[in-house]
Amino acid sequence: MIKVDIISGFLGAGKTTLIKKLFEGAFKREKVALIENEFGEIGIDGTFLKDSGIEIKEINSGCICCSLVGNFEKSLQELIEKYNPDRIIIEPSGVGKLSEVVKAVEGAGLDLKLNILCTVVDGGKCKMYFKNFGEFYVDQISEANTIVVSKTDKLTEEKVIDACEFIKTYNPTATLITTPVTQLNGAFLLENLEDSVSLVDMIIKELKAKHGHEHHHHHHDEDCECEECKHEHEHHHEHEHECCDHDHEHHHHHDEDCECEECKHEHEHEHHHEHEHECCDHEHEHHHHDGECCCHHHHDHDADEVFASYGKETVVSYSKEELETALKALASGEYGIVLRSKGVLKASDNDSWYYFDYVSGDYDIKLGSPDVIGKLCVIGSQIDKEKLEKLFK
Repeated sequence: MIKVDIISGFLGAGKTTLIKKLFEGAFKREKVALIENEFGEIGIDGTFLKDSGIEIKEINSGCICCSLVGNFEKSLQELIEKYNPDRIIIEPSGVGKLSEVVKAVEGAGLDLKLNILCTVVDGGKCKMYFKNFGEFYVDQISEANTIVVSKTDKLTEEKVIDACEFIKTYNPTATLITTPVTQLNGAFLLENLEDSVSLVDMIIKELKAKHGHEHHHHHHDEDCECEECKHEHEHHHEHEHECCDHDHEHHHHHDEDCECEECKHEHEHEHHHEHEHECCDHEHEHHHHDGECCCHHHHDHDADEVFASYGKETVVSYSKEELETALKALASGEYGIVLRSKGVLKASDNDSWYYFDYVSGDYDIKLGSPDVIGKLCVIGSQIDKEKLEKLFK
């Protein structure tokens, strides 16, 4: 039986960084294949991963879980027949629903074992993405066994704690990894990703030892053999929870069904303020569709209907100053709501190539080896392709 690991995560969260770390020290004795599904017109991540010696089967122009479920099964079959791998890693599109990718694997009719279900979450941007793309974002968080909180080295301790509390609201049982993956040994990281249940149990035992069990009774009383938990279990019933225990986990869907005063107040408050959110660090006026804010317009839509992409191959060379000017301009809102941009471009001011990565206003530019041709892509919503053509010459 072949192991299948799904490394999910929103656009620019750090999925590729995690996969590269695993290949550096975790899979040396295994034959591993990678299916990488980039939403966009041109696949980019294959270039970033090629140095790791990974066999890549790219699926472009849509998500695994939407328009390409049939092709996904064919791709799996081809990989198995050609390479007979011990493990298959699937890196879905950043705007794909993890639940749908899982269904696609389970429905493929092949000898596969779902192994790792991991989502990488940008610790500094998780709340912003939730406000604007809740349907896709919550699915990726709630369906994972392990959640890697990325870019924590750029955040204060308070910000990291806040991000973890937000994640636990939608997935209280997931194992969280908050240490930057670049600081972890690949084999140790794999061990924690695969053994998420045991790690959760270990953390619970440690917390119970320190805090006298009070933080976890609702989920673990039935498994605990201590007298205090037995006593609690005998005298409390599962339907006697206060409403607030459920409010934080599902209030966007269930407040209207709850009759308690706290939930009524919360529902009225959210209804009153639902159009006052800031979207993607830009002014709210950029995000309306027929009077609806983007954060309330995406329900039950495929990624193709919500996200747009611009991509091209180019022989044009860029100076670092020109590239920085273009990336800074993406945050202005003039080109649409740009969530992610990524590319490899020939440098005009030195003999190397520029590898750049842009995520909602933040960008990174590094020097790298030449590629066969320059390529770039921009992903977001309401993308103005004509203006992007001019911006990138």
